[in-house]
Amino acid sequence: MKKLKNIAIIPARGGSKRLPGKNLLPLNGKPLIEHTLEYVKDNMTIIDRIVVSTDDIEIKKVAQQNEIMVIDRPEALAGDLVPTVDVLKHVLEVVDEEFDTVFLFQVTNPLRPRHLLANAYDEFLDGNYDSLMTVTRNHQKFGKIVNDRFQPFNYILGQRSQDLEPLYFENGLLYITEASLILKGSILGNNNHPFIVNHAFANVDIDTAEDLNFASFIAEQEKKRV
Repeated sequence: MKKLKNIAIIPARGGSKRLPGKNLLPLNGKPLIEHTLEYVKDNMTIIDRIVVSTDDIEIKKVAQQNEIMVIDRPEALAGDLVPTVDVLKHVLEVVDEEFDTVFLFQVTNPLRPRHLLANAYDEFLDGNYDSLMTVTRNHQKFGKIVNDRFQPFNYILGQRSQDLEPLYFENGLLYITEASLILKGSILGNNNHPFIVNHAFANVDIDTAEDLNFASFIAEQEKKRV
């Protein structure tokens, strides 16, 4: 099998309504985006190129200080409603070489298990998948409220949580996708693999100040375990 050429893309726009400037907010002494930059840089045996796509001059400075290539995101791709796949596609269209595989890293998921990328990539290759997404087991009891009545969705009233049928949520830690899919406008393909990550880091997704505080706590707890 030929070695694939892989690009890691980190979308990081400047605007955020719920938590202004969140991609640069400090998390345990460093800007939020820097956690993801350092993680990807530690995996350069797999990644051939790292690119940050941004419309923000300060984010651009942080990326360049970390010796990461920056692609300036046009205003048309910097709005709240722009699909992530459009940003990834733009990078592939303007970067100066072609790639086989895209690794998507979201800045709002700054904490990742050390061997996540390597293990997920091995499964991606071994299974000959066209895409991979990380998921985590859910242990909550969900339901809907219809006509002021609670209707259980994934359990029967009185059922123990440990007896629930396994359900999983998309945790956002990592996406791996064939570049050809991205260029067609899709992040996930028909032959998509759900890679299970049962780790405290999978519960960190930063959209609010409370999320940032929670991330700091989880990171500190993990340090104590190492």
